[in-house]
Amino acid sequence: MLLKSKIYGEGSHVLVVLHGFLGMSDNWKSYSNKMTTNGFNVHLIDQRNHGDSFHNENFSYEILASDLKHYVDHHNLSKFSLIGHSMGGKAAMMFSSLFQENIIKLIIVDILPVYYKNDYINILKALKSLDFSKINSRLEADDALSKSIPDKAFRSFLLKNLFRKNNLELAFKINLDIIFNNLSEIEKALPSDLSYCGETLFVKGDKSNYINDKNISKIHKHFPNSKLVNISNAGHWVHAENLKDFVEETLNFLKS
Repeated sequence: MLLKSKIYGEGSHVLVVLHGFLGMSDNWKSYSNKMTTNGFNVHLIDQRNHGDSFHNENFSYEILASDLKHYVDHHNLSKFSLIGHSMGGKAAMMFSSLFQENIIKLIIVDILPVYYKNDYINILKALKSLDFSKINSRLEADDALSKSIPDKAFRSFLLKNLFRKNNLELAFKINLDIIFNNLSEIEKALPSDLSYCGETLFVKGDKSNYINDKNISKIHKHFPNSKLVNISNAGHWVHAENLKDFVEETLNFLKS
């Protein structure tokens, strides 16, 4: 099946973007607007079980890379630059190792090809606990989540997944059950022999610990032609928390 996407701009340089865990293509629209004015043709992808794309119980980084390969072949994108954030960053790294010939430049945002133990299970349990027979608005859903997820900005990010299934009932675009059953796949490290020798930019949020002193050596082991930049005043959601500097760093890299 073909991934859904939103395509912006008509520039000659194609830029494909993979969102993170529990995200969607819309999370990158502000970034896309900046890049299209700089001559890029931007494809914002919804990965499987996320956004408007199809739901399927099979879920791994190899499968996500294959989904993207099917998408770019369908759209005749033989050469493009690729950005991936968090889960999307791992999918992008896997794609770069399997299909190196397709990539012009690679940008990985605040993630490495290592195992991460996260609090995803509690987040998913909180989302699954919402009773949409009683909750009739995004505001009511936000209130119901406020005790288990106190960060209002993060709740807002998660609740972008809400849509109105019909006149009376809300639902999530993401498939919570499939994602819940595949948490170990999302957290897992990528293969030890993964490598990509093309130009690569790793972007770290200055307030984030996803890239740290203990795991930073993994960058040059797998990506020998890479560099790392820090974005100030930003955590894990770098592109949302400091869009200006993120655009500047990625644009300089892509046009250099």
